[in-house]
Amino acid sequence: MTLREKILAAIRNDGPIPFSRYMEMCLYDPELGYYSQSGEQFGKAGDFYTSSDVHAVFGRLLTRQFEEMWRALGSPSQLLLVELGPGRGLFALDVLDWAEKKFPKLFSAMRYVLVERSGALRKRLATTLERPIRAEKAQVIEQVELPHGVPVIIFGNEFFDAFPVEVVSTAGMLHVGEKDGKLAEVFLPITPAVDEYVDRYAVRPEAGERVEAGLAAFQEMRKIAEGVEQGFIVFIDYGYAREELLAGRHRGTVMAYRRHSASPNPYEASGEQDITAHVNFTAIAAAAEKVGLQTERLLTQSQFLMGIGESNQFADAFEECKLPQERAKVMLQLKHLVTPVGMGEMFHVLVGSKGVHAADIEKLSGLRFARR
Repeated sequence: MTLREKILAAIRNDGPIPFSRYMEMCLYDPELGYYSQSGEQFGKAGDFYTSSDVHAVFGRLLTRQFEEMWRALGSPSQLLLVELGPGRGLFALDVLDWAEKKFPKLFSAMRYVLVERSGALRKRLATTLERPIRAEKAQVIEQVELPHGVPVIIFGNEFFDAFPVEVVSTAGMLHVGEKDGKLAEVFLPITPAVDEYVDRYAVRPEAGERVEAGLAAFQEMRKIAEGVEQGFIVFIDYGYAREELLAGRHRGTVMAYRRHSASPNPYEASGEQDITAHVNFTAIAAAAEKVGLQTERLLTQSQFLMGIGESNQFADAFEECKLPQERAKVMLQLKHLVTPVGMGEMFHVLVGSKGVHAADIEKLSGLRFARR
């Protein structure tokens, strides 16, 4: 049975299904979902690539920020660094490598935990991180497990954009039904939970518009934040604040990606293409704040990385460069991470904390541009 046949069977059994359920099946069906496959979706040869695919400097700069956060927590003898949705594990390798080389005290204190729900990706991660796993510096698990009494830094890069969303228009809430044996869109009455989300964190769509309601991401952020006794959260993703929705931007952001080509049609190749939606940072910040986290002003990736790299002029990027042409190549890669024409303005950064003195948060270099 193909995934499309499985989806059609669910529709015939239950009637039209919410778009969120369709998206969940496409991405996370245990056998046929997009992320349940081999992991070849990542990188330049796959369907998309992330900041870690561009250059190791992304992980190195974040390591520098993690070290500052560790010191803000009082340099504890134990620190849990949790990465959610780690993909191929490149970021984890970069962080572990740079911490061992440049921040040995942090490296001694930290244990790196990669949380990945896909069994296929967990197997791949176990191979990629075989050395740090054997050394008991890293661990690959399926669900978040935060021990009591251990400070934590929780990190996610392009984590929330793959969470299922509901889609709302003036016609109602989007469902996926069947017509002549094919998938077809059907609009049904909006549920109370989606209605409340739209009122609090989004906007009412105008004629011809669609707006997403990221209830799953909201609930996941609240669950994550509830487990933090003391520590930080750092989430980087493409998304928006509610003010941008009010200004008429970021309405209808569901997109599908396959072999580096973008399509607005999420029904073309069920289970064979990535489906994403921009992240509502206003909503996920509110979810964190509801359970006691303090969130900082939303930054662009450019502001965040520039703040971290400013003090040493991005020496982390150029350390291995011996020839001018090597330096020039790395400069282009760095520009892709921080400039508006690359990833710099497209991606935003949410930082939150619990149990950390305000004066110590103020010292974080990544927040430097937020203070100016």
